[in-house]
Amino acid sequence: MSVLVKVILVLLLAVTLALIAHNEPGYILINYGPWKLETTLTLAVITLLLGFTALYFLLRFLINAWSLPRRVRAWQRERQLQKARSALTRGLLKMEEGQWQAAEQTLVQSAATSDTPLLHYLLAARAAQKQGAHERRDNYLRLAHQSTPGADVAIGLTQAELQLSHHQTEQALASLQHVSTLAPKHSYASKLLMKLYIELHDWEQLLTLIPELRKRKILTDAEADALQIRAHAGQIAMVPPAQDLPALNELWSRIPKYLRMSAPILVNYIQQLHRRGEDLQAEALLREALKKQWSDNLIYWYGLVEGPDSAKQLAFAEGCLKQHSKNPMLLLTLGRLCLRNRLWGKGRAYFESSTGISPRTETYQELGNLLEQMNEPEAALEYYRKGLDMQTAPVSNRIGKTESLKVIKELSAATGSDGRF
Repeated sequence: MSVLVKVILVLLLAVTLALIAHNEPGYILINYGPWKLETTLTLAVITLLLGFTALYFLLRFLINAWSLPRRVRAWQRERQLQKARSALTRGLLKMEEGQWQAAEQTLVQSAATSDTPLLHYLLAARAAQKQGAHERRDNYLRLAHQSTPGADVAIGLTQAELQLSHHQTEQALASLQHVSTLAPKHSYASKLLMKLYIELHDWEQLLTLIPELRKRKILTDAEADALQIRAHAGQIAMVPPAQDLPALNELWSRIPKYLRMSAPILVNYIQQLHRRGEDLQAEALLREALKKQWSDNLIYWYGLVEGPDSAKQLAFAEGCLKQHSKNPMLLLTLGRLCLRNRLWGKGRAYFESSTGISPRTETYQELGNLLEQMNEPEAALEYYRKGLDMQTAPVSNRIGKTESLKVIKELSAATGSDGRF
């Protein structure tokens, strides 16, 4: 209904009421004790309406005046909230731009007046972490807890994540253990715990955690298997040389059979056996594994361990040439096995083929050693130089031939039993 129509209707109603009041004004007499009030009905109605209207507006004025302080406070609070939300947005933008100090100041200044102080303090803690200010970071996390007591899990995860990123492993472990008591099945807490165990090389705890990660689908089966291989390989590698062979084999027996032949685990086990003089067992394991899978690491170590029959060992390795004739690791191993069988010329050919495909310091060293035995000192020195240039070029450029040979032999003597720089 348009305004014009409403105005017309109001005017018509007013005219109608005026005509009725003119023809029939009515009569009212109010008698109270010695007082008498006599008037027309029309005037009485008009007076009552005006009085009611005045009373209504008076009451509204009084109510508004009474609630004015509260409304002013609410308005001020809303303005503060709007400023805090704007500051949160600016703080996030500054963090994305890498302005950590400005972001920290913006977030902290508006935290006290925000309706989400937890977000302000957590983001400020991250900004402080980026600046290496660990004390300020921990203070913001404490303020976050005070501002939102029920957010212990979120605060604990943030604290653990920041501590872990700065390699504060002991503090991170304590934070995650606290979170685990509050939320035992929290997926992100489990992931952080997994990263922590990897950084600590705590393979035993990691192996205990992996089944839970697999069961709760935090890791796929492939990811869980890869992590389990890494953990078992780490365990094998950390066995101290002084520990006896039965202890090493007991650890080996605890590895699931379907994982034992994986290259990372097997290579570390082979290294441990080689250190203990158990080359026969190592050679048999390597041969079995190479029949099932190819690995450069496995064939590399096959040339370092000594089997019961060096001729058969060479024949097995040469059988791999059918499928891996251009593999530099296989050619390096074949050269070493030829030396073990006193096949100097053949060994030299394998070494030179290996360096032609992929030059390596230790291959040049093997060639140098071989040529010295073949009474070719000049050629040996040339290969020694090439190996040394790959390792430390500036040194070889500053010294002469005699000093080069001396330095190279000293380096060779310091490399260990496997002959690698």
